[in-house]
Amino acid sequence: MLPDYLKKELRLKNLNNFLLIAGPCVVESKSVVFKTCEKVKEITDRLKIPFIFKSSYVKANRTSGKSFRGIGIEEALKILSDAKKEFDVPILTDVHSEIEAGVAAEVADVLQIPAFLCRQTELLEAAGETGRVVNIKKGQFLAPSDMIYQAEKVAGTGNKKIMLTERGTTFGYNNLVVDMRGLVIMKKFGYPVIFDATHSVQMPSKEKGVSGGNPEFIAPLSRAAAAIGVDGFFIETHPNPARALSDGSNMLKLDKLGVLLTDLLKLYKI
Repeated sequence: MLPDYLKKELRLKNLNNFLLIAGPCVVESKSVVFKTCEKVKEITDRLKIPFIFKSSYVKANRTSGKSFRGIGIEEALKILSDAKKEFDVPILTDVHSEIEAGVAAEVADVLQIPAFLCRQTELLEAAGETGRVVNIKKGQFLAPSDMIYQAEKVAGTGNKKIMLTERGTTFGYNNLVVDMRGLVIMKKFGYPVIFDATHSVQMPSKEKGVSGGNPEFIAPLSRAAAAIGVDGFFIETHPNPARALSDGSNMLKLDKLGVLLTDLLKLYKI
């Protein structure tokens, strides 16, 4: 059972099912955001899955300085705000600095701490002080047992509305591996644990400054996480990943989402 604050703060229903955080990697345009949000909401309403729409208003962590980072913070946040009103969904977005935390909190219901920044104490505290739900992504370099200390930084502000997300561990060069033991370890901390099914199949910097990916492993890894009993899934999805401006190689095509979620529900209920 998901915690009550998700119902009180985010107005989510069906908390007896797992949570889905889904959307395109970054805000590319209003049309992509609206098309994706509308379709995912339709699927989750039908399957009775609580849904948080995800998209970053800016991508600060890019391998190459030439990579697309966003359409501008103000425009992107306006699009997210419009989607929130149009589809009546809570919004999650990344924050990269203490100043950004306050700005993003005016629109977003959930502030996400990117994996590369998960140990930044001031950022964690600033996110916690907004009073918003805070999702901390486990760094690719961090042991799952160390995530309790990052959670404590947020909880120290008086805000215990915290989620922890697994997204794989750096293994050798240009590769990530998911240690499923980490999901079990983090669940012991008492916070909802989310499995990031799409970044876990990423191959960082694989293609000459652009990350690659193995999306064929999204489904099997997600099924393993569902069997363990995670509290939710983080899935970046796009109508046409081949044309996405960020992380297209590891995103799930939007028309495949419904089938995957149906399979995961069966395992989760068992």
